[in-house]
Amino acid sequence: MNNVTKLTILHSNDMHGDFLPTVKDGVETGGLVRLSGYINKIREERKNVLYLIAGDMFRGSVIDSEYQGLSTIDLVNNLRPNAATIGNHEVDYGIAHLLFLEKCARFPIVNANLFVTMNNARLFTPYINLEIDGLRILVIGILTDEVLASTKGEKIIGSFIDLKAAAKEVGIICDNYRTVNTDMTVLLTHIGYEKDIELAQHLDPEWGVNMIIGGHSHTFLEEATYVNGVPIVQAGTGTGIIGKIDLQYDRDRREIVDFKWKCEPVNEKTAPKDPLMEDLLEGYRTVTDGKYKRVVTRWARKLTHPSREQETEMGNLYADAMQFESSFDIMLMGSGSIRKKELGPIIEYQDMIENTPFDDCVWMLKVTGAQWRRIVKHILRDDAWKGETEFYQFSTGVRIKYNKTTRVIEELKFNGEDVTDDMELKIAVQNYHYRNFDEFLGVPLEEVKKNMRPRVVATSLNNIVEEFFMTHDGLDAHVEGRLEVVE
Repeated sequence: MNNVTKLTILHSNDMHGDFLPTVKDGVETGGLVRLSGYINKIREERKNVLYLIAGDMFRGSVIDSEYQGLSTIDLVNNLRPNAATIGNHEVDYGIAHLLFLEKCARFPIVNANLFVTMNNARLFTPYINLEIDGLRILVIGILTDEVLASTKGEKIIGSFIDLKAAAKEVGIICDNYRTVNTDMTVLLTHIGYEKDIELAQHLDPEWGVNMIIGGHSHTFLEEATYVNGVPIVQAGTGTGIIGKIDLQYDRDRREIVDFKWKCEPVNEKTAPKDPLMEDLLEGYRTVTDGKYKRVVTRWARKLTHPSREQETEMGNLYADAMQFESSFDIMLMGSGSIRKKELGPIIEYQDMIENTPFDDCVWMLKVTGAQWRRIVKHILRDDAWKGETEFYQFSTGVRIKYNKTTRVIEELKFNGEDVTDDMELKIAVQNYHYRNFDEFLGVPLEEVKKNMRPRVVATSLNNIVEEFFMTHDGLDAHVEGRLEVVE
């Protein structure tokens, strides 16, 4: 065992601007100050430590949105990651802005499957060779196709359309850049846990991929999942948890002889504060507090949004706020547009902005009852329950009963009346969902346009939300059976 090298790989994913700590049961958890302290502590205690980020550093905090990600890059620079891949929310401020932010990063950003469509030139460096204590580690970045939904306006940007193509690209990189001196190959992905499993199934063992460190699906794992001999790991979401791989590499046998993984909590019991990060963060926080810490309203109680794939209290409240005194019948509020799992009862402007950070315009369209049924059936298709598709919260008046086993809509009503094929309904969706109407809602937009020319009925979702909150004190909402799923 004299020629065995020990290595620790720390990893985060889907931090989503979770910069500040939370206090639960009297214990301070998460936040960049503690996360940085944890990483520094491990680096001090151990000889060989890498820190990797599997995408979605951006969004979720006014500190991020106020500076359009520049503050996030500055803060993450101080975590000193050895490499990061981009997530779908890294493109929220536009591809050009992301390329600018990459220049501000003092850490390498790798991605193998975003390219310029006219000449197939990659937008980012697809891989990096990291060296630590004589070990050479090849890190390759892979991103979800959901990024294409966010960049519909940027036609020159493309991505691989399936995981077989992504796996092939991994093979190309491994064949060309994995040398006799490469000791380990790591896929740093942002495609989701289920797709990580599928990707692993397509990997040729001869490519020598040793592990997949993933993100995007916010999956909390108890242990690593092995597929095709490849361990897959992911560290949930936020900064209150960090993944830790402890492995041993036998230089004589040129293979990993021991691999242990677990998620570690990041709190006041496990992580000291990093004073340098605290000072940097406080500088940003002082600016945003002055602008955003004002009370907008007080709800009757704390409301929850525990899962995207179900009717929720907050989902009903927001959908109703958008539909209130509007010119349309039904608001389809994107479940993923609501970012917090719980909120209230006191709502500050900062809370409001962080809860619905994707402030886009709202489109109104007319659909027939038959088209509405097709839309509902598409939203509730089998993939919806895997967390890999868009899901919606419905405004008041909607009643849907869906049998998950038989895949049959058993009841479809609006304002107490059965929806008939010839009925006409005006629905509203956010701009992101309008631009991806065919894919997200399952009915061709061109077909729907024949009913009525779609039009923008609000230029800012948050303008509507803020006004509704300010003029309605003591708001409350309950899960009331707008969407009932039976098995």
